[in-house]
Amino acid sequence: MSKRIALVTGGTGGLGKAICKQLSDDGYQVIAGYYSGGNHDKAQKFQEEMKAEGYDIALAYGNIRDWASCEACIEGIHKDFGTVDVLVNNGGITRDTTLRKMTPEHWDDVIATNLTSVFYMTRLVINDMLAKGWGRIVNISSINGEKGQFGQANYSAAKAGMYGFTKAVAQEVAGKGVTVNTVSPGYIATSMIMDVPEEIRETIRKDIPVGRFGEPEDIARVVSFLTAESAGFITGANISANGGQYMH
Repeated sequence: MSKRIALVTGGTGGLGKAICKQLSDDGYQVIAGYYSGGNHDKAQKFQEEMKAEGYDIALAYGNIRDWASCEACIEGIHKDFGTVDVLVNNGGITRDTTLRKMTPEHWDDVIATNLTSVFYMTRLVINDMLAKGWGRIVNISSINGEKGQFGQANYSAAKAGMYGFTKAVAQEVAGKGVTVNTVSPGYIATSMIMDVPEEIRETIRKDIPVGRFGEPEDIARVVSFLTAESAGFITGANISANGGQYMH
């Protein structure tokens, strides 16, 4: 039996990398989706690093905020590998500023990249999953989609929008063997957090009851659980993985 295919958007970033490795360990043929402003060299370096660690992870180029580019990405995967069985919508950006300073571009960039992309990619793989009678979709949201965050009206809105999308689509496909769920990470020790000045980082850490930042692998293990064959009874759910920082 050929391996099931898992596509992880934003797969070459810190969190995406951990998810790709975990799903590869789980036995999937993993494809890391990337855009990086067209920086193909960065993606090639990621692939070489993965090979050095013993992971055979393929690459798929696409701008997730552009429908035609998403179509081309999925068509390329169909040609080279087959249809997508697992989709992890992980790609995203931030454009942080207070609302009174936020421009339409700040808003549109984040909504398009973090939310509209989830519709695009899910729409392009869902019919194949339904035809097979099996599929797993995991949308990576954020603690700040749950509670909001100062200076992130655009990001919080996009990440909160994932919840409504997840629950609606989950109801549409539940009877066909396809599950749709959301994971909401808290503060994870990726470069985005570790580049923050130490005194600010320490203030954030003190607000986390478990006393530490999450590791990318902490989130990857949740994705692994939700994409497993045995997770078929869990759909329309949101799993908070934030060290207890936001309990609800």
